[in-house]
Amino acid sequence: MKMTSVDRTLLLLTGILAAYQVAVGINGLGEVPIIAYTIGFGILLVAGLLLIILGFDVLDSPIVVIVSTIIPLTISLGLVWEHLASLRTSYLVFAIAGFLAVLATRAIPIKNKLPTLVIAIVHGISGMTIFLLPSILAADGSMRPAFALVGLGGAMIGLAGLLLSFLKAGKPIVPRETILKILPALFLLMSVCFVAGFKFG
Repeated sequence: MKMTSVDRTLLLLTGILAAYQVAVGINGLGEVPIIAYTIGFGILLVAGLLLIILGFDVLDSPIVVIVSTIIPLTISLGLVWEHLASLRTSYLVFAIAGFLAVLATRAIPIKNKLPTLVIAIVHGISGMTIFLLPSILAADGSMRPAFALVGLGGAMIGLAGLLLSFLKAGKPIVPRETILKILPALFLLMSVCFVAGFKFG
């Protein structure tokens, strides 16, 4: 499917928002959250630029599954490190182990359902963390209501990650054309929610 000028515009706006978040939106945080958010939003920026330059064909690269895993893992790690001090170490272990498990099941040819199961578990936990944690913190008054937008962004990034992962695994949840049609807009909406949530929450 050919990328349209509208798609490229949406992806460019996504890249600008991701760059803003790396440069400005994470100032004043601790060392680990800054590193985690920089990696997550930095990869989102690079992914958007690669899509603009190379088109949707870049999604056929084997690296897509890995990249689509790093973004939610690092952003969820930053959130846990900031707001759930008692779970910092255990979530860091999960993030590293989850990434290595995805890497291993993609590097080694495995014909059973294990790679798909690993992807579903890692994306499920990291995506739900990004969705639920900000929503709960906004609801109980620990953070301002706008912080719930980070959770909404988390829901979108979880959806985008799963769509891309299953597409790459050859088991798309919805047709490829549908995924490619909604992906640029989904990336932009996700970035808007993250930037607004972190800034105003």
